[in-house]
Amino acid sequence: MSTSNSRPIEMAARTLAARFGIPAILVLALALGVSGCASGTPTLAQAAPESAGFDREMLEAAVDLYRERVEDGRLRSVVLLVARRGQVVLHEALGWRDYESQLAMEPNSLIRMASNTKAVITTAALILAEEGALSLDDPVHRYLPAFEREGFDEITVAQLMSNSSGMPRGPIFLPGANAESNLVRESERFAESVELASRPGTAYGYSNAGFNILGGVIEAVTGQNLEEVLRERIYEPLDMLDSSNFESTTDNGRMAVVYRGAEGRRGWSPGDPPSFPIVRASGGMISTAWDYAAFMQMWLNGGSYGKVRLLSEESVALGLSVQSATGNYGYGWMIRSNGSFDHGGSDGTFAWADPDRELIGIVFTQHPGGDNPSSEFRELIERAISH
Repeated sequence: MSTSNSRPIEMAARTLAARFGIPAILVLALALGVSGCASGTPTLAQAAPESAGFDREMLEAAVDLYRERVEDGRLRSVVLLVARRGQVVLHEALGWRDYESQLAMEPNSLIRMASNTKAVITTAALILAEEGALSLDDPVHRYLPAFEREGFDEITVAQLMSNSSGMPRGPIFLPGANAESNLVRESERFAESVELASRPGTAYGYSNAGFNILGGVIEAVTGQNLEEVLRERIYEPLDMLDSSNFESTTDNGRMAVVYRGAEGRRGWSPGDPPSFPIVRASGGMISTAWDYAAFMQMWLNGGSYGKVRLLSEESVALGLSVQSATGNYGYGWMIRSNGSFDHGGSDGTFAWADPDRELIGIVFTQHPGGDNPSSEFRELIERAISH
């Protein structure tokens, strides 16, 4: 993982985990904590812009991009967060989480993350790979026997994680999915009913269906519901206590309404039925800007957050390298030529991180189709770094 000195501890931790059936990551965290080999990595804390090397006036100019659009109705809601080296220099909410009721958007409002969920799912898969519960190079049919069908038998776990499995983009689920089902069963139905868009491993093809199959693999190897896996292995260790994966389990008093299109038509509202009958892996995460920034900081830190280590540095390096046969997708992240990584979601979310600048930027709206100047915002934030 992080240092050569910690490797004997890691090996002993994994041996104990295998013998007693304890998740290796928990044994390892205890071992490193006792040994003192984990000195701790940056965690999020509020700070003045100047202390993190930012020009305060330029940061304010970046916020003004959104303030203007909220005031004239081009956007209903936004939460902005900027952090550098774990120092949060901007965390501001603008607009309304419910415009008709005049309920203000707040920094800790709950947001539907849509495809920003995908990096959380790949993180869970990488954790399970480190625990030895699965191998990224294994064919999916090792865990989901329905995938022994010709053509589908070539799909690997890694290909699902990198959008190079050949699975079509959608649908999210096939007709007939219901609350009594689970991701294992819905994955099997995909194998039984759909056709591949390309031969596995030969091309990049963004696939919500593929990520739901990845969720099925995770449920199959753990024997748990996906939500339980994410909570135990990611949310609780990172203190992401506002994060979950199903609308009906959230605090509706903090959820933001989703407004759609340039006109800001009211779409999904707190208290409405969930968009899909079961927890899914293609989307569905509900979180806050702060929680998601903590998750991204873990990736920036090389797999650790404070004294908690979720991933080895090797796994992080894999995830942040282009893994798709074509395109620029790693494991749950879009990888850019300058080394930064990012992802967006269809309900209006976008988050990026830049390892060279040690920077995290988050723009969370709930207004897909609104006038969202995220590229301009990112450019101003990067220019605001004075040293």
